Amino acid sequence: MPLLPSLPNPAHLMDLYARFPRNVRPLMDYTDGLLRGDGELSIGTRELIATYVSALNACTFCAGAHRAYAEVFGIDAALIDALIADVETAPIEANLRPLLAYVAKLNTLPSRLVQHDAQAVYDAGWSEAALYEAVQVCALFNMMNRIIEGTGVNFDYAEAPEGHPATGTTPEDQAATYSRFGAMVEAMAKG
Repeated sequence: MPLLPSLPNPAHLMDLYARFPRNVRPLMDYTDGLLRGDGELSIGTRELIATYVSALNACTFCAGAHRAYAEVFGIDAALIDALIADVETAPIEANLRPLLAYVAKLNTLPSRLVQHDAQAVYDAGWSEAALYEAVQVCALFNMMNRIIEGTGVNFDYAEAPEGHPATGTTPEDQAATYSRFGAMVEAMAKG
């Protein structure tokens, strides 16, 4: 149930942002740059990290939303399920294991990160830039998960997967996903 009385039930992120549009556009522009811009990590990998962090935080809305994007950008649904069920046995590429271990530790025990954690990522072939992208995605989704959970956004894409805007689209269709969303919220607020 939404925790803000002005939100409908079920509440979608769009409902929240339409009600409180201030600062949405710059946040969505940042999100677009981070998740859709050029980077060391593929867009699919960045969306996978967003999904994984959101699943670790039990944020169903974000885990479902970013799972759909991860799939559009080439991440297999079965791999996502396996990763969320048990990262240790998931059939992921070996070089992803230390990166996801770093993200998981950053997500739950950030003050316990040590040089060895970062070195494992570098030893797996990732650059500092790749690690920093993963850190940024983790940090962004910790914030987003708390916005969602703190306001009671409770729309669940698992119950309505066809309702996700990425359903049936291509990566090209999703090139500026978040900036378009921010512009749409801004237009609704002015409307």
